[in-house]
Amino acid sequence: MTGFTPDAPVLHEIKNHDEELAKAEAGVADFAAKRNNRWYPKFHIASNGGWINDPNGLCYYKGRWHVFYQLHPYGTQWGPMHWGHVSSTDMVNWKREPIMFAPSLEEEKDGVFSGSAVIGDDGKLRFYYTGHRWANGKDNTGGDWQVQMLAEPDNDELTSATKRGMVIDCPTDKVNHHYRDPKVWKTGDKWYMTFGVSSAEKRGQMWLFSSDDMVKWTYEQVLFEHPDPDVFMLECPDFFPIKDVEGNEKWVIGFSAMGAQPSGFMNRNVNNAGYMIGTWTPGEQFKPETEFRLWDCGHNYYAPQSFNDGKRQIVYGWMSPFVAPICMEDDGWCGNLTLPREITLGADGDLHTAPVAEMEGLREDSFDHGSISLAINEERIISDDAEAVEIEMTIDLNASTAERAGLKIHATEDGAYTYVAYDDQIGRVVVDRQANARGDRGYRAAPLSDAELASGELKLRVFVDRGCVEVYVNDGRQVLSSYSYASEGPRAIKLESESGTLEVKSLMLHRLKSIGLE
Repeated sequence: MTGFTPDAPVLHEIKNHDEELAKAEAGVADFAAKRNNRWYPKFHIASNGGWINDPNGLCYYKGRWHVFYQLHPYGTQWGPMHWGHVSSTDMVNWKREPIMFAPSLEEEKDGVFSGSAVIGDDGKLRFYYTGHRWANGKDNTGGDWQVQMLAEPDNDELTSATKRGMVIDCPTDKVNHHYRDPKVWKTGDKWYMTFGVSSAEKRGQMWLFSSDDMVKWTYEQVLFEHPDPDVFMLECPDFFPIKDVEGNEKWVIGFSAMGAQPSGFMNRNVNNAGYMIGTWTPGEQFKPETEFRLWDCGHNYYAPQSFNDGKRQIVYGWMSPFVAPICMEDDGWCGNLTLPREITLGADGDLHTAPVAEMEGLREDSFDHGSISLAINEERIISDDAEAVEIEMTIDLNASTAERAGLKIHATEDGAYTYVAYDDQIGRVVVDRQANARGDRGYRAAPLSDAELASGELKLRVFVDRGCVEVYVNDGRQVLSSYSYASEGPRAIKLESESGTLEVKSLMLHRLKSIGLE
């Protein structure tokens, strides 16, 4: 793509419109007053009410962690996007903040779409986001009209902001409507911005811009085009450097690919979020050195965003309820984020994403089950009623003969449960929802490498919340995140061996406290 020169930005100082924000707060409060908490998370971030999707504006600023997220305050399905906001001093105890952005400018009249936060050389934080309009002025039948916007916070607490307006317009003759989700960073003495684009030829791309002042942006080139012609858009792109334990630097490109077709265990969700590892030099395109790999192998994971807190690269994802029936939308809320995960580059040359160390601060009390042996087709109750728990379990693969073995979570008296298991026939860890009484079913499977299988043991760290589960495999080498709509009554956890024996070296159960957003 050549020949695109962005117009110079025309900046304003436009305070958030209090009327729109007040209406949005009232909309969320109305849902919250009637919310059913049967699946509402205790330790995952969710809105008080209404629909949420992508994490936005993630940052650590002036001693506080900030998580913004896409919010529709007037319904439990996708609608005109706002930015919700929570903050924390320790990543364990969170507080609700005022809604940050509501549509108020012409360029964003149909939605304040996703974006990121970045701290400039002056120490001040800036928000970059996408302003969204329907091209025909009324609905999605005519496609999108999207541009990149700038806003600046009014205070160090990031509780309100001044919108500065559009900084990058959309060349509609070169774009097939989709043009969104800016990520900004600095390399050398230049600032860079990338975002997702569907080209005029309907190819999924990420475009690269540069700037000296974070305001006037110059188009450089297509940073990356997805090689699969079925992929027509790369949503929520991410781009960052990372070093391995020996200090060798690579670049990671992340995106949520729209249009990829299912193939075996890959791309089983409606759209799928993943990454490639490679190299990048300013002035050049990104050069991938790996294939596309999933950030998360579960049923419900999309639109991750990462940020660096000065020491760590941390990522949040959205647990995306794309497939009906979506039971929680009848309860006054819909959607939550994953736990925060630290991204590291392992000795195996791949990315690992384990929960940040702060998550151990959720533990209220612990019960050590020690080692456990199950006979053929045996079942054992680990907990009679587990609403919010973390389980650390190590399976002795060499001493076990079961074809499948693992944990039945959300096991209720009607026979419903979700199964977190090691499947020896395929050498994968699965989250199987075939026995769920509500919601979508099916299973997802995370691969184990030859080295992991040869090690003779499997470490699982399983976080069970009221309506979802996150499974971390071997310290985050793989993860599976899925919704699980438990039936009424006590929610047991059972250890199971199928068609063979199971030897568990250790099993620890931690009861987890609320993060304070209920």
